[in-house]
Amino acid sequence: MLLSSLIILPLLAVLAVLFCKELKQIRVVAFIGSVLQLGLVAYLLLGYNIVGALNFKHEGFLLEEDYNWFPFLNIHYHVGVDGISMAMIMLTSVIVTAGILISWKMKELSKEFFILLLLLSASAYGFFISLDLFTMFFFLELAVIPKYLLITIWGSGKKEYSAMKLALMLMAGSALIFVGIMGLYYTTHSFDLQTISQTVIDPEKQKIIFPFLFIGFGFFAALFPFHTWVPDGHSSAPTAASMFLAGISMKLGGYGCLKVATYLLPVAAQYYSPYIIALSAIAILYGAFATMMQTDLKYINAYSSVSHCGFVLLGIGMLTQTAITGAVIQMVSHGLMTALFFAAIGMLYERTHTRQVKELGGLLKAIPFISTVFIIAGLCSLGLPGLSGFVAEFTVFVGSWQRTETAYRIATVLSCMSIVVTAVYILRAIASSVLGPLKNEHFFNLKDAAWNEKLAAVLLLAGIIIIGVMPYLLQNFITDSTVNIIHHLNGSK
Repeated sequence: MLLSSLIILPLLAVLAVLFCKELKQIRVVAFIGSVLQLGLVAYLLLGYNIVGALNFKHEGFLLEEDYNWFPFLNIHYHVGVDGISMAMIMLTSVIVTAGILISWKMKELSKEFFILLLLLSASAYGFFISLDLFTMFFFLELAVIPKYLLITIWGSGKKEYSAMKLALMLMAGSALIFVGIMGLYYTTHSFDLQTISQTVIDPEKQKIIFPFLFIGFGFFAALFPFHTWVPDGHSSAPTAASMFLAGISMKLGGYGCLKVATYLLPVAAQYYSPYIIALSAIAILYGAFATMMQTDLKYINAYSSVSHCGFVLLGIGMLTQTAITGAVIQMVSHGLMTALFFAAIGMLYERTHTRQVKELGGLLKAIPFISTVFIIAGLCSLGLPGLSGFVAEFTVFVGSWQRTETAYRIATVLSCMSIVVTAVYILRAIASSVLGPLKNEHFFNLKDAAWNEKLAAVLLLAGIIIIGVMPYLLQNFITDSTVNIIHHLNGSK
């Protein structure tokens, strides 16, 4: 029941929030629920390390639970974790806690808002720990409607249009995933991820099933050209929802592309590798150049997410252990960095009531803490050494260069060129928004970050700096899982 507690705990917090009557109670209960999640994940991390050390295994999953859910269809509630899923669980717990802290002043329908955030956390945990594809799909779908409601009710700008576009495009991706899962089921007569991985699937069938799964999960991971929901959805969502969408929801797609499509269909992954790399390189460059054209801070972060998630898919498509390791590190790094960036943008907007770069300026003098957080998030995005963004992108590039084919080398070089473009739009945004003289005299009276905002920022900053300074902590943690994936890929040749 240890892993199942990850799902049960947020649901218990939802029930507790339902019975709260005052705003202060709602906030405190939601925050306590998120802190308990964080504590449980830390305990799971300790348990995972102990069990892993005792088992001396490089394959399989730990802390497993398996219950027969629908015997007639051979559907199980089967959960377990490896290094990659534990990394995603840790990321989720940190971002959910930070999101609730950032939303501390939410007054409009606050009970419903915090309930939806907690439901999103439960769905993310369920997805990352599921070893049954049907159960995984169940949790993937569970999160779509809360995202839609968060944007429609608490969003800004073209919120109805953005929410509808997000929901429809993610449901389109889910439809493709469902077709792929059913293809695997009728081929192997099982939904169990471990059983399917040990089944020899005909290469031609793999080539048919793989596009449904990879493209379906690609909708969630901003795979070009199925990324168009990202800028609208992120820019219209409230701050905490933007943090969740970019920090966690997009990682559901990357995780599915790696642990479902690539791992279960290794022959097809190798066959489609050039196409994945081509689309990833396009997404990296397109996202970077499109970001240069933006003047709204949220749109800048949203389009840059398309570019940064391209590195995740590039690492997966290269099919080398170093590149896949880089892809996982990039998922964690981007989750922390983009959540921090959206948090900083939200804090700026709450005080200045604008996200337009040309209307800001000199904020470092008025609100130094928020401006510093904004600068650090931007520097992480452009890959400054000492921060997680540098470690992730460098690892992906090294792993990509290990593919010696000319086309792969060209894709790697083109992807590296995005670093220059990223530096341009990030430094320009920083210089125009928080540096220089104050453009508006009213900005002199702005209040800097409150305690809850500082705590949320520090929580995210800690992850970014720890990965940037001590990357071996995360790399060693996920090595066994990436080795297992590579062994599986090599064994299919």
